[in-house]
Amino acid sequence: MILNHLMGLYTHPKEEWHTIEKNHESFKSSLSHILLIALIPVICSYIATTHIGWDLGIGERHFLTVRSAFFMSLSMYLGLLTGVFILAYLIFWMAKTFDATPTYTQSLELAAYTATPVFMVGFACLFPVLWFIMIIGLIGLAYSIYLLFTGVPIIMNIHEDKSIVYTLSVLTAGFILLSALMGTSAILWGWGLAPVYQ
Repeated sequence: MILNHLMGLYTHPKEEWHTIEKNHESFKSSLSHILLIALIPVICSYIATTHIGWDLGIGERHFLTVRSAFFMSLSMYLGLLTGVFILAYLIFWMAKTFDATPTYTQSLELAAYTATPVFMVGFACLFPVLWFIMIIGLIGLAYSIYLLFTGVPIIMNIHEDKSIVYTLSVLTAGFILLSALMGTSAILWGWGLAPVYQ
């Protein structure tokens, strides 16, 4: 079932990771989770940029044209999905170094569920004030990191001594991936795909 572990990961994460480990979902179920959860920041930021306006703390609120917001949202959605799939592949690939033999679906589960708090931060876009979103974003990122640290030894079946090094390796790869996605956005903006304000 889509989103069936969502509440458990927020209320009792370690127990929920054990449940996920016992009842591994199909690739289709993990994919459905990602496709649905990634819509949260996309839809909320589209509404914020076209109807509410962003408050950057200086001057008036900023609005995007509907066309520009649509293409920015579509790009964001594709970027988020690409990021999760690449992170899942990196999790899968690096596991061999730590004597783990997960399937790609297990790696995708780990990537999908640890990315979920960051995607849920998208709800904060409905109150589009820069300082507020940055605070909520940091909280979401911190919880994602916590989920990764608690989930790796359980889902990947790696001893806790090795799991710390493995988790730090995954975190490093994730931050490099995030930097690459941000760099790609900057390049695309330079090629004329920058946001168009009303």
